[in-house]
Amino acid sequence: MEILFYKYQGTGNDFVMIDNRLQEFDKNNTKLVAKLCDRRFGVGADGLILLENHPELDFKMVYYNADGNESSMCGNGGRCLVAFANFLGIIKNKASFEAVDGLHHAIIENDLVKLQMQDVVSIENNKDYVYLNTGSPHHVQMENNIHDLAIKEVGSKIRYGQPYNEAGTNVNFVKQLSENTFQVRTYERGVEDETLSCGTGVTAVALAMFETGKTKSNLISLETEGGKLQVSFDKQDSIYKNVWLIGPATHVFKGTISW
Repeated sequence: MEILFYKYQGTGNDFVMIDNRLQEFDKNNTKLVAKLCDRRFGVGADGLILLENHPELDFKMVYYNADGNESSMCGNGGRCLVAFANFLGIIKNKASFEAVDGLHHAIIENDLVKLQMQDVVSIENNKDYVYLNTGSPHHVQMENNIHDLAIKEVGSKIRYGQPYNEAGTNVNFVKQLSENTFQVRTYERGVEDETLSCGTGVTAVALAMFETGKTKSNLISLETEGGKLQVSFDKQDSIYKNVWLIGPATHVFKGTISW
């Protein structure tokens, strides 16, 4: 069987995209998903995304981690899927779609894809870290020596350790560069390694930095290993609303792979 796929990336966070509106892809075949994401024996990606029909919205997003398992929300993946839907002619410059965490709106403007994230109603501000869920769970901690930090080693200990244990979490290490600019490196659950960028991760960092008083700006710039992203938001009482993840989403290539 030959599978037609498209490769997209958003600030180095890369994805295999498949148009599954005809329901031809075997969604229960975790080995196939893992093979497609494998960087030596497959296409290579941080995750695989299926674009499917939705009865009321423009489309549905089904996201799998590189390990082959269906996962929680992926912000950069959502932005790339919007660009893919535009490429397929499903949408023009606006989209509404369903993901695992619910309804999302998106806008394509000036070569950037702006994705509205879910409201965040709970942020745990602990002594050495902040924990919150922005569609996926995220541990956020400050780290001055971020350049030389062994992200995979340190991140995996936090990901599997207390209080997260088997369920795990994504782990973000943050260094403040200016009043509203932060450097971010992320260990991503499901990839089990550092990724060049993480959309829900930088969203979590932006909200955590505002919540802890590191910044007073509601437009935050995030510098990841793969490029620059922005997050804007409004805080009403204790709830973060109107949260937008902003950045590029690029078509890399398309091809077929035999299975």
